[in-house]
Amino acid sequence: MGCNGCSSKVTLALNRISGVSNVKVSLSDAEATVQYDESMTSIGQLKVAVEEIGYSVDAVYAEQE
Repeated sequence: MGCNGCSSKVTLALNRISGVSNVKVSLSDAEATVQYDESMTSIGQLKVAVEEIGYSVDAVYAEQE
């Protein structure tokens, strides 16, 4: 991701998924932090949403609250 447009595209794609409650995209770190309800979606679905708009997902780190 290299521009604010890229950040917006990723944010929109992730926010369209049921169960996603918060998305923060960092251009400088080239990463997105997503809060979501595990009973409504999965990491796999989040990854597919990003890949479908033309971006790659290199690594996924999960934290449970």
